[in-house]
Amino acid sequence: MSVACGRLDDVRKIHVIGIGAGDPDQLTLQAVRALRSTDVFFVLDKGEVKSDLTQLRRDMLDAHIPQGSYRVVEARDPERDRAAGGTAYSPAVGDWRSARAAIYQRLIAEELGDEESGAFLVWGDPALYDSTLGILEEILERGEVAFEYDVVPGISSVSALVARHRTGLNRVAGSVQITTGRRLAESFPEGVDDVVVMLDAHQAFRRYVDQDIDIYWGAYIGTPDEILASGPIAEAGPRIERLRAEARERKGWIMDTYLLRRNPDRR
Repeated sequence: MSVACGRLDDVRKIHVIGIGAGDPDQLTLQAVRALRSTDVFFVLDKGEVKSDLTQLRRDMLDAHIPQGSYRVVEARDPERDRAAGGTAYSPAVGDWRSARAAIYQRLIAEELGDEESGAFLVWGDPALYDSTLGILEEILERGEVAFEYDVVPGISSVSALVARHRTGLNRVAGSVQITTGRRLAESFPEGVDDVVVMLDAHQAFRRYVDQDIDIYWGAYIGTPDEILASGPIAEAGPRIERLRAEARERKGWIMDTYLLRRNPDRR
């Protein structure tokens, strides 16, 4: 996918590069080629608590690109109102994305020369629960800075999760739905027995501990801090809650996802 604005012979170029769930070995050959064709990498600093995420990005660059052939430009990530709920949730996310768009626009306009290429390194895959593509479109719609961009797919946390648990994402002739913890807290999706849950800050799986469901859970997948747990939700659920609380206390943040698998023959 490529979106262009202005003359193609001198327009700024942006790569949106999926870098996998955390393991540097998950970079694809296409991603490595994109890294090596980039002059400037834009990194949003999420603060001291999550500084290891920034370091992981720098380690990937050091592993695949000669030092001195690129530069890294950091900016502070805007805060999002995480207390907003109900009807206020979507507007809060919209405000946060617009604030990010303003930062991205400034970085592209001020830090990237007309014939240079820049890149945003996206955890997992840029097309799955990530805001970067929508933000770049918002910037282009403003018409204040010209650039073209392409997208390099990455190994998502979903793919990495099921690989680490040595299971498939789907069953024969079955459907899979990817949803959020916020949606799962409302109800289990109808007509689907395999559900992947992302962005669950409140462990919505606890609502279903009395049902015949297996859970495959992972946190910090692909990193040295990786934690895995699986089993019937009634048994594994309390263990996951404990592991999650301990990990969050230890690191100050957590990134996790899980697959819920309901057996239709035992419903």
